[in-house]
Amino acid sequence: MHRNSIGSFTKIAMRLLLGLSLFSIQQAYAQRSTSHSPYSQFGLGQMRNDLLPQTRAMGGISTGVRYLTGLPTLNIANPASYSGLNRTVLEAGMYGNFTQLSRDNMSDNTADFAFGHIAIGIPLQKYGGFSFGLLPFSDVGYSSRNVESIGDLVYEKQIFGEGGINKAYLGYGVSPIKGLSIGANAGFLFGNLYDITQVKFLSDLSAYPAELKETRNIRGVTVDYGIQYSKSISKKYNLTLGYTGTLNNKINAKPSRIITIFENNFDEDYIAPPLDTISTGTFATKKLQLPLKHNVGFTLSKGYNWLIGADFNYADWSKFEVLEGQSKLEKSYGFAIGGQIKPDPTSVRYWNQVDYRLGFRYNQTPIVYRNQRINDMAVSVGLGLPLPETNFGRTFSQINISAEFGQQGSLHHNLVRERYININFGFTINDSWFIRRSLD
Repeated sequence: MHRNSIGSFTKIAMRLLLGLSLFSIQQAYAQRSTSHSPYSQFGLGQMRNDLLPQTRAMGGISTGVRYLTGLPTLNIANPASYSGLNRTVLEAGMYGNFTQLSRDNMSDNTADFAFGHIAIGIPLQKYGGFSFGLLPFSDVGYSSRNVESIGDLVYEKQIFGEGGINKAYLGYGVSPIKGLSIGANAGFLFGNLYDITQVKFLSDLSAYPAELKETRNIRGVTVDYGIQYSKSISKKYNLTLGYTGTLNNKINAKPSRIITIFENNFDEDYIAPPLDTISTGTFATKKLQLPLKHNVGFTLSKGYNWLIGADFNYADWSKFEVLEGQSKLEKSYGFAIGGQIKPDPTSVRYWNQVDYRLGFRYNQTPIVYRNQRINDMAVSVGLGLPLPETNFGRTFSQINISAEFGQQGSLHHNLVRERYININFGFTINDSWFIRRSLD
């Protein structure tokens, strides 16, 4: 007699991940922003990319990543990697951000935590593999405040943004010939981006504070694709070359606005309730042209021991329709280098079996602010902490932690310098599903 079985550990993990996914979807619809960058007001906000903690820790290299510590890995950034899966992979994680914003002699510190990702990859043996999941696409979080006047009337003007876009995806990868793999992801983007302007009068109680809230409701389908070629070099080393790109993706943005007046009050701790909505409006849906992206990269690895790699990326944002009054976005370029090492896979000492990761990335972003191009760079570190094997060695798990120490912008040319620490925490389960067992 035969039966298909899934390990009890994985069943427990599935329930845990299902609960996290329901929470994640609820949080996704809540649109809680984790960005605290003044530069997130441009474009669609701070882009999160399709990276898991494993690859973020190595500077964000992903195009040529197919194996980690000698085993196939779930790499959402290049769907061609799905064809190499030999176990079901479950991924879930959280994201944290610590930011220091500086300008002239002033500084401000912020922190936030939110849902990071949930994804599943399932092997289909000779038919390749597929994956699906939910992860952030971008988010907005900026704020500025100025005191202005019209004649003798003094008022405070505050401008801030919030919200985010999420991505649910489904991908498939296959290897048509030995060594060569191709794949594609279809993603559905959804979310709201809010740009809010508030005016509060500081010396006249007869003047009502007002708020203008402009919303961009984002919906749309995107397609990205990837290619990988993997080849053994002698008996010890493996080389993987990769490329990823996007189609001519366009998404819908439905704008609306609402103007509200509030009760006036000089108490800063008092949150005034809205008195009246004096204007509302919904406008025609716009088509937003997402950038054409091209990425090339490679990895060179030695079995379980080490891996090094590099990525080079290009994106053309010049056709993206910016908000009124903002500078046009430009083309962006960047590179990333990184790798990992496992000191001794055969050692009985735990810390010799840990994956130690390091990387660096540099990007010339598409943002032009005050006639200056904004650059972003970061050093990343991380750990892959293995957990005890279960289910007679068929189930093995790992905790992945990454930290990015970066800077965007500078103190020159009256810009804002953003220094940040991005923390990503992930939990990975590798398990063999649907094994035919014989029972007496």
